[in-house]
Amino acid sequence: MSKISPVTGHYVDVDVDGLLYKVFYLENGTGQPLVCQHTAGCHNHQWRGLLEDEEITANYRVIAYDLPRHGKSDPPENTEWWTEEYQLSADHFANFIVALCDALELENPIFMGSSFGGNIALQLALRHPDRFAGVIPVEGADYSPGFYLDWWQHPHANAAQVCASGVWDLMAPQSPEADRWKTWFYYSQGSESFRGDLHFYSVDHDLRGKLADIDGDRCPVVMLTGDYDYLTTPEDSARTAAQIPNAEFIEMKEIGHFPMSENHTVFRGYLIRALETLQDKARKSITTS
Repeated sequence: MSKISPVTGHYVDVDVDGLLYKVFYLENGTGQPLVCQHTAGCHNHQWRGLLEDEEITANYRVIAYDLPRHGKSDPPENTEWWTEEYQLSADHFANFIVALCDALELENPIFMGSSFGGNIALQLALRHPDRFAGVIPVEGADYSPGFYLDWWQHPHANAAQVCASGVWDLMAPQSPEADRWKTWFYYSQGSESFRGDLHFYSVDHDLRGKLADIDGDRCPVVMLTGDYDYLTTPEDSARTAAQIPNAEFIEMKEIGHFPMSENHTVFRGYLIRALETLQDKARKSITTS
């Protein structure tokens, strides 16, 4: 007998900064919302292991969305988007995520994002500490310069293969080969948005000198980074967490820059630890208030 996954997909209208998006998201589970942002140039496929993880979805409503211009989420419906170059900004990225959570009427959500999603998690903790119960920046840091490059979309290159192959050596050799190739495949489908995403990642995101302003009591921060990630190194994330009040950093062993898709089995152990840490911080906050 065939097995039908419990994961379901939906569209929701999100109106933000004067732009109307039809946003696709996958979800599964019950309990506290856990909102998941994919990496730059990718889509919510990366979170399938988490979406089908029975232990986690028993306690959390896992929601993994496609950012507009990615996967099944179209560019804006009410503007001639093709006449302008796509350059994602910190302001619009953060505003969109809050608007999405509002559109879904989420209460007390935890936000988790990886790579540029890890960076926006830090931005959300700074900008909207009262909207989120906590954030889990995965492979994130205060500053990630140097990757907003023209050759990601150079006409002499096969952009789909260039973008996909550019992520290969960011994964740990211990990760299952089939999962590494799936991660490569996901990236072969997102080349048009990749460079624009990296505008946020390497140009507009810069929290140097601002990390101390994050209220780690109102919005706890638990950072996760793989030891095979040379793009955002464990040292980068540890340095970032050290400057955020009440933040914690967990180094993930034998895993790289795409932990949720390259090796969910390893990643889930660290994620459970991060979620337990957030729960402990929430209980302490209630006790001391």
